[in-house]
Parts: sequence; structure tokens; C-alpha cells
Amino acid sequence: MFTINIYLKFALILIFLGGGIALSFTVSFWYAFPVLLVGALLFASYLLLGTVQSAAVFMQSNQFEASEHRLNLTLFPKLLYVTNRAYYFLIKGAISMHRNDMDQAELWLDRAQQLKLPSDNEKAMILIQMVNIHLSKNRLTQANNAYRELKKLNVTTDLFKEQMKMLDDMMKQQGRLKMAGQMDKRMMFRPGGKRRMPRMR
Repeated sequence: MFTINIYLKFALILIFLGGGIALSFTVSFWYAFPVLLVGALLFASYLLLGTVQSAAVFMQSNQFEASEHRLNLTLFPKLLYVTNRAYYFLIKGAISMHRNDMDQAELWLDRAQQLKLPSDNEKAMILIQMVNIHLSKNRLTQANNAYRELKKLNVTTDLFKEQMKMLDDMMKQQGRLKMAGQMDKRMMFRPGGKRRMPRMR
């Protein structure tokens, strides 16, 4: 996807809007209108898309500090298009997870999960991270519930498919550990055969 460097976009917004306003006063509004229109379109794209895509690029290469700095250039996250807003919250959550702040990560991901996401791919993106958080907190019931919701989705993105395969292995491992723990408990409390009571004297 073609993208404009965010600093270049900021410069273009100022140039076109500022130049359009100057032209409207010095020449006429109709001469300035095309310039103002370009500036307005660039500004609208910033409001709807923010800096999420470039922050995601940093995230993919594990540059968490750079990703957070770029994401902070999105000044109005509430105005983002719903998918970008979900990615905004997800990246915030991933940064918190990187810092081992699972409580804050869960808050960000909860906000992302409350959005009306356009496709199953976006829903999977959130649920994968929620399963990981539940597992990290040893909340197996919640992890299993989120995992079952995840398995119902029709995921088409290869990246999410790979992550779901990894989760499959993790959940199977958790299931084996849980079963082994239950077996240990049964063996622990299993009577060791009949024992005679000592004779009373």
C-alpha cells in the first residue's frame, strides 16, 4: 500500500492549507479552492488513518519505542476509522505486553474488542492476544473461552493463521498439563488399599 511519510504529510497539509488560505485572500477563493481541497483531503486522511500503519511497520521489526513514538503522533484516536482504531489499541496493548504490564495490555485489548470490527481477521487479531494474556495470568477458563471464539472465525490472513497454529500447540500443551495435574491429584488422594485398625487395649 502506498503511504506518505507522516512528517511529509504534515508539511504538505500546512503548505496546501496555508497556501490555499493565502490565495483566497490575495487572488480569489476559486483559484484557491483546488489547493484547499488537496490540503483538506490530506488532513482528512490523517484524521481517519492516523499514524497506525507506520507504527505497525516498526512493531513488525520489534522496534517498540519507535512504534510508540510514531503512534503518539495520532492526536485524535477517537476519529480513526474503526479498523485503524482497533489496530491503534492493539499496538498499545502489544507495547504494554512487551513491558510485562499485562493489566494495561488487557485494558487496551478490551477497548479494541468492543469495536464493531469489519471482518473476522480483525476479530482474530484481538482474540489471539487475549488468549495469550489469559494464559500468562493462568486463567485457563477465560483462555479456553477466547480460544473457542477464535476457532469459530473465518481467518484468511496468513499471519493470523500461523499465530493460530502456534496457539493450537500452546492450548494442547495446556490441556496435557491440566490433565496431568488432575491425574496427580487423583493419585495423591487415592486410597492405598484397606488398612486394619489397631486393636484397642
